[in-house]
Amino acid sequence: NMYKEDFRSMIAENRNSSDSSAFAHTNTTSAILITAYSVAFAGGGIGSITMSFVLVKMNTLSVTTTAIINLVIVHSLLLFTVPFRLHYYVNKKWVFKITFCKIVSAMVHIHMYLTFLFYVVTLVIRWLIFFQWKDKVEFYRKLHAIAASAAVWVCVMVFVVPVLCFEYGRSGSYNDTTCFKFHRELQQESVKALNYTIIVAVACITCVLLGLQIFILVKVSRRLSTSLWSHQEFWAQVKNLIFICVIIICFLPYHLFRAYYIQHMSDLDQLESYNEVFLSLTALSCLDLLFFVLSGS
Repeated sequence: NMYKEDFRSMIAENRNSSDSSAFAHTNTTSAILITAYSVAFAGGGIGSITMSFVLVKMNTLSVTTTAIINLVIVHSLLLFTVPFRLHYYVNKKWVFKITFCKIVSAMVHIHMYLTFLFYVVTLVIRWLIFFQWKDKVEFYRKLHAIAASAAVWVCVMVFVVPVLCFEYGRSGSYNDTTCFKFHRELQQESVKALNYTIIVAVACITCVLLGLQIFILVKVSRRLSTSLWSHQEFWAQVKNLIFICVIIICFLPYHLFRAYYIQHMSDLDQLESYNEVFLSLTALSCLDLLFFVLSGS
């Protein structure tokens, strides 16, 4: 009995010491992650390619069109990293460099917040058109559209990417064969504060977007009470809900769970896998372009 207890304690110690290097997910969790990223890769790829052909044929370069072009770019960058994620989830071993793991890991977060930003810009522009009764908001020159887009990407490259590359994964040593296990960073109070700030900001902005869109829909429905279902303006506002629905379905669950995860991450090891599952939902936002094409938006 004494030898059995010693053997069990030795196994427990080995398990604890290898937590940072072991593949974290169960077969069920791996299956969910593989499915989510496969759907995002297939649907997002088809949507991005199809939307690219649609955009090439367009003569005007409105602010909304520019935002959609940037969406195609940011979706494409994420989709480039998805096969490496799938390779890891299938083989349960990271065979690439740990630096590349950080880039692949960070890309999901960069994609999520840039997509969120472009959604907000698109909605605000559409609402400006609605309230000011403008036919469209256009850049006076294509150079202005390129400059505005470049400004966003330069901010990401200068302020976000270096921070993620140099600070991401610095708390403790990580095994080269394991990826996407940078949860130790959340133990730092500054990182916790930043995460809580982002969670509150995303939740508040989402509530404001939804509330304002509902207000506009009510206003339109009252003005067009007799011919509501046949009026183009009503359906244009309904299509705005697509952006908000993607935010609520894909982005909001991750942020709400994130608040719980930060508080209880040391209590249950499985929370790390649950966090990855909620993060994989954000990649499904890549399906938006396919939906726009299919719905004729």
